[in-house]
Amino acid sequence: MSKIVTLGEIMLRLSPEGNSRFVQVDSFDVIWGGGEANVAVSCANYGHNAYFVSKLPKHEIGQAAVNALRRYGVNTDFIARGGDRVGIYYCETGASMRPSKVIYDRAHSAIAEAKPEDFDFDAIMEGADWFHWSGITPAISDAAAELTRLACEAAKRHGVTVSVDLNFRKKLWTTEKAQQVMRPLMKYVDVCIGNEEDAELCLGFKPDADVEAGETSAEGYRGIFRAMAEEFGFKYVVSTLRESFSATHNGWKAMIYNGTDFYESRRYDINPIVDRVGGGDSFSGGLIHGLLTMSTQGEALEFAVAASALKHTVPGDFNLVSIAEVEALAGGNANGRVQR
Repeated sequence: MSKIVTLGEIMLRLSPEGNSRFVQVDSFDVIWGGGEANVAVSCANYGHNAYFVSKLPKHEIGQAAVNALRRYGVNTDFIARGGDRVGIYYCETGASMRPSKVIYDRAHSAIAEAKPEDFDFDAIMEGADWFHWSGITPAISDAAAELTRLACEAAKRHGVTVSVDLNFRKKLWTTEKAQQVMRPLMKYVDVCIGNEEDAELCLGFKPDADVEAGETSAEGYRGIFRAMAEEFGFKYVVSTLRESFSATHNGWKAMIYNGTDFYESRRYDINPIVDRVGGGDSFSGGLIHGLLTMSTQGEALEFAVAASALKHTVPGDFNLVSIAEVEALAGGNANGRVQR
């Protein structure tokens, strides 16, 4: 069992039931989630000692967020308590040609205003095998960006492998601000995960491929992967490739490069999608598990892609699947027959 640490914000997600629109409903379903929290839940499901680091208010809503993580085996010992509010986001689930929609209400959340003295990052990273963060966390606020840097520095002091999911969010910051903050943080990163848009907007790298038109040949990515690895010293560069035919029908695969060899996964046709929120996080969680436990990057990538394909069938942010279920799909069992 590996000790895996993630840092970020867990939010209260309020969603209309089913595919209803915001303006139609009188009540919302309560769901907990957020980039790095989703990764921690995945890693805990795979049997790892997963820690989620954040700051949450001392009141009952903050406690509800903590309880949501504990329910799935995530260690919450390093969550600081204080501040005034839990971040909220509203998520309307799309269908067919109508896309899903997210509205944020997360300004001045507890983690956005957290201070370095709220965390002892050396204690947090002691004995850790892996530290994961995403580009969402430094985008929350300048204070959260500073926490991310301090956590990365502590991880390096303790010899911890560091992964990032670039995760550009245009509603949180501009491309200019993202590159100003993200590029200097890359010197701490061993495993860089992102899609083609993230790499361009966060780091300034653009692949020679038109993903919107469905042109997702691995050839267009070889050059960008090599350039990113060369500039930042990444041990692995990884990209998911989503072909979005509609809100409920996507193609899904991924690629990985270890500085020498390039590997492209099998492709999944996901139709219909139940909930795609957290799809990238489930990929990151699967990849972390794969790289920690499997002998080749190809095996690790196939596990990650299968895990994230399954997440698209699970309502909510968390990927609640087992290793056995992921391995069955990665091994070719995609018929969905009832297991008796």
